[in-house]
Amino acid sequence: MTTLPPRAPHTHASRLTWPLYAYAALGEFVLLYPLYAVLFDQSGLSVTRISSLFVLWSLTSVAVSVPAGAWADVVPRRHLLAAAPLLAAAGFSLWLLWPGYWAFASGFVLWGAGGALASGALEALVYTELGHRGATDRYAQVMGVARALDVAAVGAATLLAIPVMAHGGYTAIGAGSIAACVLCALAALALPEHRAGTAATDHADGSETGEGQPPGYRTALREGLSQARSSRRVRGAVMLVVVVSSFWTMLEEYVPLLAVEAGVPTDTVPVVVLVVWVCITIGGLLAGPVSRLPVGAFALLLGLAAPAIAVGALLAGPPGWVLLGTGFGACQAAGVVADARLQDRITGSSRATVTSVAGLGADALTTASYLLYAGVFTLTGHSAAFALFAAPYLVASLFLVRSRSGRASAGAR
Repeated sequence: MTTLPPRAPHTHASRLTWPLYAYAALGEFVLLYPLYAVLFDQSGLSVTRISSLFVLWSLTSVAVSVPAGAWADVVPRRHLLAAAPLLAAAGFSLWLLWPGYWAFASGFVLWGAGGALASGALEALVYTELGHRGATDRYAQVMGVARALDVAAVGAATLLAIPVMAHGGYTAIGAGSIAACVLCALAALALPEHRAGTAATDHADGSETGEGQPPGYRTALREGLSQARSSRRVRGAVMLVVVVSSFWTMLEEYVPLLAVEAGVPTDTVPVVVLVVWVCITIGGLLAGPVSRLPVGAFALLLGLAAPAIAVGALLAGPPGWVLLGTGFGACQAAGVVADARLQDRITGSSRATVTSVAGLGADALTTASYLLYAGVFTLTGHSAAFALFAAPYLVASLFLVRSRSGRASAGAR
């Protein structure tokens, strides 16, 4: 999918990758992850009210993502990346101090705003830094590892959540999550950033390279929106990111409730989540090789994710959890590749703004999916709802094949 340029010297890549990987791991080492849906349920919230929290989370991201993306094209991106986990920590604090619907809602607003600050800024910083090092061909591999570490951290936190929950309850779970967020912010401040107008430099001569002088806020916003709208290549890449990223990330929020519906005891729900996320971790690690697949093979991989998710949810046993995770893993790899394809097509100094447009689309579609899921669940239950919401991946696969055939026919003429 991603066109790989001739390999260039990868100078000082570890200066970027180690802080990046620490940021990715610490940002997702949240002990609350496998249990917050259960916390909401045990606090007396219905599935509809829980879904409304997820909708509020997404709506916050929808409202903030593009303005935050333009901001990330103006100010140092690493500062926004440092602020993001601190907002999440503030939200978790509210959950611990005042557990109830409105505290949960306020926490999701803070968490959603933090996620919007990081969305676009992280991808733009990584791609620009790799460009500074002559290594943009490594973007899918580097981001695949980062996404894999995201998931591995969730898995480690899930595993650790079992004894921590048994001995310290939600107080200990929340305190550990907040500590990880603070450390994540420190990792963000260690990221290098080479853009004119930023203070960071890595070279002995003090030179700065990258995207050039950062534009003003309105200029960044206007140029980014214009490119996402008017460039056919960028617009197609944005649409692919939106579709590939939206549905599985929505469904994974309901994995604990799917497990409970299948009869899994509450204290072992984290084990189910762990199995699923191990598969997703593997998918992230395979993003580099997947980025080198031809379009047809990539489309096949995306198409196979749909039946894997559907059958895995309907089986609802150990083989089902593995199959469900495999489907999610394929989507994880496809999402990284779609992002790499988008980054390769963006030009100019409004990279974070364009990337945030894709994030906006994904958040908007995810929000609509949460609303639809609540309605579908009341009629079918979780397992059938999972199967239904996996279908768009089959549609996306067929669309990619058709688009490739159309381009081949146009080329033949």
